[in-house]
Amino acid sequence: MLLAVALAGGAASSARAQGKLLYQSDFAKADLEKAPEDPAMMILDGGFVVKQEGTNKFLELPGAPLDSYGIVFGPSRASGVVASARVFSTRKGRRFPTFGVGVNGGAGFRLQMTPAKDAIELYKGDDAVASKEFKWTSGEWHTLKIRIVKAGDGVKVDGKIWLSSAPEPSEWLITAKDAAAPTAGKSSIWGKPFAGTPIRYDDLKVFEAE
Repeated sequence: MLLAVALAGGAASSARAQGKLLYQSDFAKADLEKAPEDPAMMILDGGFVVKQEGTNKFLELPGAPLDSYGIVFGPSRASGVVASARVFSTRKGRRFPTFGVGVNGGAGFRLQMTPAKDAIELYKGDDAVASKEFKWTSGEWHTLKIRIVKAGDGVKVDGKIWLSSAPEPSEWLITAKDAAAPTAGKSSIWGKPFAGTPIRYDDLKVFEAE
């Protein structure tokens, strides 16, 4: 049961978000046109393959078929963890992609960018628990970061998003609290290519939370 939902912005929200690096992948050594051969990564669904543009390699989810796809990666943790990824996609007319980064496995918490709503959202499984206005820019890399820490018998989940070409914001953009004890699971990335255009992912990272 959700205890509370609030927009972040206080001094406590701007505390240091991450400590020791637990996992990192930038696909620099991965084979092109193949799924990554990474023992700490598992594709749940979707035709993810490694692509390259210029000197940069990244993981790409194709623009079809139109469904929801995901990957889990890194160590399995119940709380005390920060996950982040850079994501790139484009709109097509009035159609927009949806994408996110998560913690606690496939059914855990997810920070989701929903450009069709001009909103960044926090989900627990399939249920939206918080929403904050955010104007996404088509054709630009954005960084998404999610943190989960203990809060009493439950957890507090924080999220933020920003243009990767800009400095990271000091404050968390969105926060939710959940009274239920968390379930351990890997971090994750998600994508719904509703625009019919590919979604790219790079610089997957998992840290201990501080």
